Amino acid sequence: MNLELSEEQSAVRDLARAFTEREIAPYAAQWDRAESVDRAIVKKLGAVGFLGLTVPEEYGGSGGDHLSYVLVTEELGRGDSAVRGIVSVSLGLVAKTIAAWGTEEQKRSWLPRLCSGDALGCFGLTEPGTGSDAAGLTTRATREGDSYVVSGSKMFITNGTWADVVLLFARTNDEPGHRGISAFLVPADSPGLTRREIHGKLGLRGQATAELALDGVRVPASAMIGPEGKGFSVAMSALAKGRMSVAAGCVGIAQAALDAAVSYAAQREQFGKPIAHHQLVQELIADISVDVDAARLLTWRVADLIDRGLPFATESSTAKLFASEAAVRAASNALQVHGGYGYIDEYPAGKLLRDARVMTLYEGTSQIQKLLIGRARTGVSAF
Repeated sequence: MNLELSEEQSAVRDLARAFTEREIAPYAAQWDRAESVDRAIVKKLGAVGFLGLTVPEEYGGSGGDHLSYVLVTEELGRGDSAVRGIVSVSLGLVAKTIAAWGTEEQKRSWLPRLCSGDALGCFGLTEPGTGSDAAGLTTRATREGDSYVVSGSKMFITNGTWADVVLLFARTNDEPGHRGISAFLVPADSPGLTRREIHGKLGLRGQATAELALDGVRVPASAMIGPEGKGFSVAMSALAKGRMSVAAGCVGIAQAALDAAVSYAAQREQFGKPIAHHQLVQELIADISVDVDAARLLTWRVADLIDRGLPFATESSTAKLFASEAAVRAASNALQVHGGYGYIDEYPAGKLLRDARVMTLYEGTSQIQKLLIGRARTGVSAF
């Protein structure tokens, strides 16, 4: 792997950094307090091309490689992980899945709108009773003529109240486990689909997270994406790449923690000199720095494998596991550098820690990642 960025990749990173400094970072604390990101950011993300990365230009995308996508995701995560999540879900989980699995009609219908920011997508997999055990989902889609009638509920759905389309996973037959699951593209304004935003979250407070209820939602058979009964494969292929996106966002959080800790340590004086001169503070900063570099390299490796067409699922789990845990450590260490001031939201350390904590939970908990890695290395099924 060549660790030197191309001119195009460097330009993309510079663009993302400038965009983040101008459009995101100045408002992150305000959005966190209000528990709502300014919806106008979506169109801005679309206009600059960040919602169409890696999607072919013929469908309204921006093209580019997966390392460029990782670089952008890291910068967005550095500014505000709530905004990073908008992109990771609408583009990373939904638009990329449509590009990979969709019919030509589905691609033409949804991708130009998703890539421009005229529409957003959400990923309807998790349910109130099924998180890590995604194959145990109970939402049901029953065939009636040329349509399916869907009933059930989904929980903790990022972009849930903002989305225009739900990539929904439902059981279409009585086969056990994952074999009975199919995937559908369900317009969010479909009769019978109601959405309730979840407030009071520990972190990612600016992100629209929702519970979805489906009561007899009728969708045409043409809304199915991928073959019937293969919805679990659709979901897992999306999550394998999605874990790379989460890892990149975690690198951004850890980098923001490093930046904040170094800046504060240079300004804060104790015992007659800036605390940056004290070796135990330097140790905290060194620990953050090592976590940033290691997480970044693991994440870049995943992007490199994808761009070269090589297997990447285990490496994606590895990056997600390490980077998410590293982001928590980095934010916690940054808070320690700030001392008591880190505990108030005038400084960024507390928000970084709150935002980092959920990264060890969603798109596969740290424990699930360990099971996946262990199964891959031993050849023994973990389930």
